[in-house]
Amino acid sequence: MSDSTDGDAIPAPEGPANLIETDYEIGQNNVQLLGLDIHNPVFAVSGLSVVAFVIITMAFQNTIGPVFTGMRDFLTSTFDWFFLLAGNIFVLVCLGLIVSPLGKVRIGGRDATPDYGYAGWFAMLFAAGMGIGLMFYGVSEPISHYSTSFGGVTLENGVRTDWAPLGGAEGDAAASHALGMAATIFHWGLHPWAIYAIVALSLALFAYNKGLPLTVRSIFYPIFGERIWGWPGHVIDILAVFATLFGLATSLGVGAQQANAGLNYLFGVPIGTTSQIVLIALITGAALFSVLRGLDGGVKLLSEVNLVLAAVLVLFILFAGPTMTLFGDLVDNVGAYASELIPLSNPFGREDANFSQGWTAFYWAWWISWSPFVGMFIARVSRGRTVREFITCVLLIPTAVSIVWMTVLGGAALDQLIVEGFTGAQDAALELKLFEMLTQMPLTFIASLLSIVLVIVFFVTSSDSGSLVIDTITAGGKVDAPVAQRVFWATFEGLVAAALLIGGGLGALQAMAVSTGFPFAIVLLLACYALIKGLMDEPR
Repeated sequence: MSDSTDGDAIPAPEGPANLIETDYEIGQNNVQLLGLDIHNPVFAVSGLSVVAFVIITMAFQNTIGPVFTGMRDFLTSTFDWFFLLAGNIFVLVCLGLIVSPLGKVRIGGRDATPDYGYAGWFAMLFAAGMGIGLMFYGVSEPISHYSTSFGGVTLENGVRTDWAPLGGAEGDAAASHALGMAATIFHWGLHPWAIYAIVALSLALFAYNKGLPLTVRSIFYPIFGERIWGWPGHVIDILAVFATLFGLATSLGVGAQQANAGLNYLFGVPIGTTSQIVLIALITGAALFSVLRGLDGGVKLLSEVNLVLAAVLVLFILFAGPTMTLFGDLVDNVGAYASELIPLSNPFGREDANFSQGWTAFYWAWWISWSPFVGMFIARVSRGRTVREFITCVLLIPTAVSIVWMTVLGGAALDQLIVEGFTGAQDAALELKLFEMLTQMPLTFIASLLSIVLVIVFFVTSSDSGSLVIDTITAGGKVDAPVAQRVFWATFEGLVAAALLIGGGLGALQAMAVSTGFPFAIVLLLACYALIKGLMDEPR
């Protein structure tokens, strides 16, 4: 396979473009060593730090778990207001760009045309964006919010007894159901996709319209100028690598836990760290194969397969479950999300610490840590779109799909709990809730097997997409870095996920996502200013 599967360089903008004049050239600071195309010092610092992290975590696996948990709890409890405020800013910037004259700017220049059709483009951005998380939390989060969020309420016969939901009367199960679904959609709707859209649009603009390398530092040219080629730029890219790597490791660890739970449920495979590490190793191997095939031959193909399998699962649950109830819930949930969006996103004066710190602050940090990976991946496949078209598709369409997904999976589980009195999904561990819900439906074995396959394919698409992105950052913006370099990063994504599972399980995974998401949130707030300034210089 040629090293240039994904293109020989950043494509030149088509038509008039506001190119930045700079002496910097992609690869001028790169060093060839052992088959690796190293952008010094980004690759060296990032690579050595990751190797050291894996070694230390494995060496102190019996004592490092509480350290990870303490990091997560401190950041989410101290800076929950900051994460919520930052998320709100990203949404407002995106919505403002949709309605402003800046929305007419075309990525790649006025005459640029899209590289991919809508179907392939949407499949890639959605599969990369939050696939494993949707599988893991699709049932567990609505159940958790209904049962225990917003102050630790209790249930009697499926009805809240000690807390009045926003906009609902005390003990009103319907209002509790609506708020639980609104809170779930809040975490998977406009806010996370706004985070992705800011990074993706910024990268695409400065690469395809300004002629700068496709790397995170390029976004900050309006702020730092030529200094982005020095240490300010190195620090930004290194932070992007850390955020991407640990955000991905969180998802890979979560995916391994759910795949292990499903295989135990169907085939009796033992649940434990050993089984999960074996799964990580096997699926990382599959991701390596996809990485070697490149963007079109690997990532795009798997993303489209993923989308089809996800649609099959949702349609099965929709028609095998309480169909008419779920159709009604869809309308109700959209209304609940709209009515509760402002109270849920309020960053100040909150009393529901379990929700704002344990859920929202973690989620926002996780999405932010994913943003360099998802943003760069979306940028690479989005040339030719206008800003308005880009943000509308990246922000609104995935939000609509997330609403449908959470309504079907979460609504089916809540119907089993509230109407049928089935508590299996409520009582099960997080990674088993989906499979417990499927026990109450026909074709349980087939549906559960499909779910496991979907988790694994999501796992592979996240890993291969992420390794291609980290590879690009550490090569200084080159999109045709050597195969050995892609293999290095894909391998270490798996190793970091395995080390975190051994060193503290889900708490350790969450801790590193939050720890890298916090500093990168500051970077993204600066990126909003740079993006608007860059767009204002473009012909419309």
